[in-house]
Amino acid sequence: MLRHMSTAVIAASDPAHLWDAVVARNRKFDGALFYGVSTTRIYCRPSCPSRRPKPENVQFFFEPDAAEQAGFRACKRCRPRELAAAGKLELVRNVCRTVEQNVDSPLPMKQLSAALKMNAATLDRAFKQSTGITIKQYAEARRLSLFKTSLRYGRDVTTAIYEAGYNSSSRVYEHSNAKLGMTPAAYSKGGDGARIRYAIAPYSAGRALLAVTDKGVCSVKLGDDPGRLIQELEGEYPKAELIHAGGELREWMSNLLRRLEGEVEMPDLPIDVRATAFQRRVYEELKRIPAGETRTYSQIAKKLGGESGRRAVARACATNNIAVLIPCHRVVRTDGGMGGYRWGLKRKEELLAREKGEKNS
Repeated sequence: MLRHMSTAVIAASDPAHLWDAVVARNRKFDGALFYGVSTTRIYCRPSCPSRRPKPENVQFFFEPDAAEQAGFRACKRCRPRELAAAGKLELVRNVCRTVEQNVDSPLPMKQLSAALKMNAATLDRAFKQSTGITIKQYAEARRLSLFKTSLRYGRDVTTAIYEAGYNSSSRVYEHSNAKLGMTPAAYSKGGDGARIRYAIAPYSAGRALLAVTDKGVCSVKLGDDPGRLIQELEGEYPKAELIHAGGELREWMSNLLRRLEGEVEMPDLPIDVRATAFQRRVYEELKRIPAGETRTYSQIAKKLGGESGRRAVARACATNNIAVLIPCHRVVRTDGGMGGYRWGLKRKEELLAREKGEKNS
């Protein structure tokens, strides 16, 4: 498996050098170099034990996806895609380990690049292809996790800020609403002091709960029992001040109910959602899916640059607390099945059917 040679270095090599690696069945190139044979339309890793092709029939690639986009199929004997995935998994582990060891200090990209013998851009690209987020986003997420843990264990906000490696408090407060859903002080008290207004209304498939902060919609829940919906909201914000405010939210609720009945041309409502960096990228991609259309979990993962992120996308959809406004109901399985839906598959099917009907009417 390739451990000390970057894809960028190999890509810059002379084609004759690449062919020599194939002839020698050089395992050092496995995971970073692939060759396709035009006569069989199959691509392999350099150390594949199969019979060597004629050099004039060979094309070189540096990613399995590039070979497959060119019309080649993975060799069943050497399984080049599995090897590439294993190599990238090891790289991801090494990056995560280094970030964890330095989470309370600035992102050590120079150290990472030197340790893995890859230039920073190539390293970051490989990490993003495997995880869906950049190394910087991962480091920020881990730093935020450390910050939140300190708050939960009773540290004052200033101490937690500097223990987590933030250089100043201004940066934390600048992004606190987006990352925590509330100020750091309120988060440290379990949401104590946060003011959340909510309303519940019936629609054709049951009941809908809409909850908003001063920043925007923080929760949309669907079900049949209003009491159960309120209990779920209380579980999300156990120490927040929950205020029933049906009249105040009349216009916002009307917007939501019309969406639930299938109307596709509705103005966007502001959203105040707590999410990881990866979840936010998934949610933004979901909002780009036109009403009345669907995408698969794999398509969303590919859009985000991940090669094996289908399950991560599915988890992000499953933990979406804002039904319809973040339209995870528009994501289905590759085989055409509905997949999962937090609010029930029947509701998912009805939502899609209404949107398609409205769009085609």
